[in-house]
Amino acid sequence: MDISFSADDLAFRDEVRAFLDAEFTPDLREAARRQSGVFAEASLGRAWHQVLFKKGWIAPAWPKAYGGTGWSIVRKYIYDSECAEAGTPTLPAMGLQMCGPVLIGYGTDAQKARFLPRILSGEHYWCQGYSEPGAGSDLAALQCRAVRDGDDYVIDGTKIWTTHAQNANWMFLLVRTRTEGKRQAGITFLLVDMKTPGIVVRPIISISGEHEVNQVFFENVRVPVENRVGPEDEGWTVAKYLLEFERGGSYAARLRSGLARIRKMAADTPLGDASLLECPAFRRKLAELEIQVTAVDFSERRVISSLGVGSNVGDATASMLKVCGSETSQKVTELALEILGVYAAPFQSGAAPKDGAAGPVGPSFAVAPTAQYLNARASTIFGGSSEVQRNILSRAVLGL
Repeated sequence: MDISFSADDLAFRDEVRAFLDAEFTPDLREAARRQSGVFAEASLGRAWHQVLFKKGWIAPAWPKAYGGTGWSIVRKYIYDSECAEAGTPTLPAMGLQMCGPVLIGYGTDAQKARFLPRILSGEHYWCQGYSEPGAGSDLAALQCRAVRDGDDYVIDGTKIWTTHAQNANWMFLLVRTRTEGKRQAGITFLLVDMKTPGIVVRPIISISGEHEVNQVFFENVRVPVENRVGPEDEGWTVAKYLLEFERGGSYAARLRSGLARIRKMAADTPLGDASLLECPAFRRKLAELEIQVTAVDFSERRVISSLGVGSNVGDATASMLKVCGSETSQKVTELALEILGVYAAPFQSGAAPKDGAAGPVGPSFAVAPTAQYLNARASTIFGGSSEVQRNILSRAVLGL
């Protein structure tokens, strides 16, 4: 890919930097630095969402006709890189990166008019109802049932690992509307108001200590038929389309930012009369990781060079990017944890002073890496496990 920047692109880069300098305030920067989950906490995410919405930059991957920026691939790359280097909050993807593109591709005109502006403004905060206790990576095994009753569907069942369901006012979910025949052929895609009677959200606390995911229960929940996306029993096609956006996202910019933080951490970690950054054994590990990050970067560049604004990447390519990006992101958190050593204890790093102690335990950068490491263990499971992605690649690419 030729990603040399034109004079206009360089001017755009300067505009992005000036915007971040002005709007990414010290308070927002400190809150984002402590982010350990996949997505920013709700209050931080909403605050940054409003900053980007006011600027008109909230949906850089959407077509301009629907409120997106209409940026070229190069400008999207510049924007992502500058935001990653600055450490901006990672906004929840369920509305902007998943439901929005699905509605653009499969929604009715009425659904687009109703939902897309509210996704852009942040009025609607979305969560994703896909996984169930017996249907995670094998998504077609889902059993949450919807029965047609006049102009409504009546939903009974449960969804699990539902990210930010405690904050969401809307959910897109898959339900079973037919039991006979091929499993994939009896699934329907619905949009559900989370205030609907019969919905109960129960928290699941992650090993990293966050309340990020939940289990959601449905008992006689009535959803209007007009909230169905695509035909009844054909939601599997819609679901696969959405997964290409979920799995085919950009990793490289954040990975490079993570490497920069690791270098800074190592330079600030004493090792005898020098620093850890000067240790040959550590430098070798860092170099090996940088090679992997560079490989992810160039893989993404090759992919996006053939796509237009708002395009999805396709099933096999999305799986390839998901495997490479998620596994490399885990390695970045592992090396950061190695730097901390004894300060990596989850409830010790950055802990508040106790009994008149002088200050927090460990260096200042020890606040977030442990939680980030623990949280990242799930990255090779959610959105389809690495094993599932490799099965997709074996079928789609190798013909096995």
